[in-house]
Amino acid sequence: MQTPEDVVKNTYTLEFLGIEERKRYKEKDLEDKLIDNMQMFLLELGKGFTFVKRQYPLTINNTHYHIDLVFYHRILRCFVLIDLKRGAVKHNDIGQMNMYLGYFAKEENVEGDNPPIGIIMSHYKDELMVEYAMYGMDSNLFVSKYELFLPNKEDLRKLVRNILVKK
Repeated sequence: MQTPEDVVKNTYTLEFLGIEERKRYKEKDLEDKLIDNMQMFLLELGKGFTFVKRQYPLTINNTHYHIDLVFYHRILRCFVLIDLKRGAVKHNDIGQMNMYLGYFAKEENVEGDNPPIGIIMSHYKDELMVEYAMYGMDSNLFVSKYELFLPNKEDLRKLVRNILVKK
């Protein structure tokens, strides 16, 4: 049986979006490109994902929020909430996603649904800050990195050397 850890990647490669490497872009531009390229994005996410809605609205005590992308995972039988971050993920982004997970667990899940999964996709990920910000939190909340391009040969060599040196 699959678990959330089995389906969430640490890094997603979004090269198919065609966003220029050094070009400044907004989160909405990223979201628009993902919607325009939904078939490729679903392939990058992996097996079992079905698209539900973009900018999913929810209201808590008269305050309105929008979740960037909502999917349902047919195999895990749960909602998957994705929040896109153009830059680095911040501790308040993690708290906000945790709130979204609580809302979906209480208000959107129906009998037979498993607890929702939250994925914050950011271009940069500070591992230490994420570790501290998620201390004691739900294990269904993930912070993943996305890259707009596969690394070039030299960057890939450096990455492999760094991994080998750490072992």
